Amino acid sequence: MTLKELLSESLPESGMPLHQHAPNLSIQDMKNMLAEMWIIRRFEEKCGEIYTAGKIAGFCHLCIGQEAISVAASQAMGPKDTMITAYRSHGQALARGLTPFQVMAELMGKEGGSSKGKGGSMHLFHIERLFYGGHGIVGAQTALGTGLAFAHQYNNDGGVCMTFLGDGATNQGQFFESMNMASLWNLPVLYIIENNGYSMGTAVSRACSGGPLHQRGMPFGIPGSLVKGDDVLQLYDVFTTMLETIRTTSRPMLLEIDTYRFKGHSMSDPGKYRTRKELDEARSNRDPLLVLSNYLKERGESDDDLDQFDHQAKEKVEHAFAMADAAPEPSTTSLWEDILR
Repeated sequence: MTLKELLSESLPESGMPLHQHAPNLSIQDMKNMLAEMWIIRRFEEKCGEIYTAGKIAGFCHLCIGQEAISVAASQAMGPKDTMITAYRSHGQALARGLTPFQVMAELMGKEGGSSKGKGGSMHLFHIERLFYGGHGIVGAQTALGTGLAFAHQYNNDGGVCMTFLGDGATNQGQFFESMNMASLWNLPVLYIIENNGYSMGTAVSRACSGGPLHQRGMPFGIPGSLVKGDDVLQLYDVFTTMLETIRTTSRPMLLEIDTYRFKGHSMSDPGKYRTRKELDEARSNRDPLLVLSNYLKERGESDDDLDQFDHQAKEKVEHAFAMADAAPEPSTTSLWEDILR
């Protein structure tokens, strides 16, 4: 199925999304993706628990409900592709191959963290994994991602920069400036809008004018598409096809993902702007782990076989927390390291 055919299908109002699968994904590949999503889910739940207990300071933004996006994107990336995102970055960091300990230690401000315990939840980073953050300024990563795309073009390495942003960041001026430059210079960048419907707590319909968000690149000649965010397999198809298209044409593209976060904007957000009924319906119909589990069961996988991924994820996350909790804080002398003077 072509990208145009795949994305021209209407999105269902509710219920489980339809599956469209790349032929190169085996059942084992799908089970591996489920295992990764379980690690992200249990990791984020543990973060919520220890944040409440005072083990994590500062801001903490969880991606519960959006796990499919991180896993599908990372699975689709080529060896030279880069990734950059905003402050809701735990899922992307784990999907890129950072260990639960590296991320947990960073959140807790401990040695062994991915940014040496000095960045915290919003500033995860790992250059060897081609993961460039983790950025706390709304929309700023779109300009940085455009710069990474320029580096790909300059080095002629065939890479594409996957630049993530939230629906609220689509109103930022630097996003439009970035698209303008990317189009003028034919930069290999895929802008990915994780539209979870509420930004920091205001519904998209009340905050964003001018039609669907995936059409915001049209004035710059950047094609945009919309896809459901609950089906990791369909997301993988879309990412794979769009990345290959960008690699071939060296032209930017825009993808809006209709997703849903089950928690508030951050740990300090009670989420009173949505009803309990809406949230319950989303948990029943839009949970990416449930979507993939049900699909695998339809193909003969047993409950016991699939449940093991949840059990293993819990064990890995608990082990990571125990290690991070026991790790020392960075030395005071490290405050003077990694500073440009």
